[in-house]
Amino acid sequence: FPPSKTTYLRNEITNFLQKPNETFNEAWVRFKDLLRQCPHHGFSELHQLDTFYNALNLNDQDALNSAARGNFLDKIPRECLSITKSKSKVRYSRSRVTGVRANANAPPPSSHSNSFDLQQIAASLEDKLDIRMNRFEKSLTDMKKNFITPTAPLKAVDK
Repeated sequence: FPPSKTTYLRNEITNFLQKPNETFNEAWVRFKDLLRQCPHHGFSELHQLDTFYNALNLNDQDALNSAARGNFLDKIPRECLSITKSKSKVRYSRSRVTGVRANANAPPPSSHSNSFDLQQIAASLEDKLDIRMNRFEKSLTDMKKNFITPTAPLKAVDK
């Protein structure tokens, strides 16, 4: 393995970013492929997970945080890997039918397909609601931290 190729692949791993229209699963597969291409990259599992997480778009980061029930990167690497693999499988199955039909003149899908479409849309909306609730809870917690409570009792002022 020429040193220049190792350097190139290490840079590709370090500078990895999820592409704008890339699903979570596609990004995960592409990232793992980069790691496989350079098996002697020397990055710890924690570094790999940190790099991948920080390369994701905010929605996918929020989804990982939601699945982790807190900050994804606060978990141990084994838990992060398990969450990522699980999320990758779920995201892959949902990424197939979350958009609206592009061609309005296309024949309507079968009732089985309609049911599947609705399930996929409901699952996607549920994920988005979870993400928003987590953000709301975090904002509420942050507001509580910034709220100053008086340390001395208040006294009435007589006129």
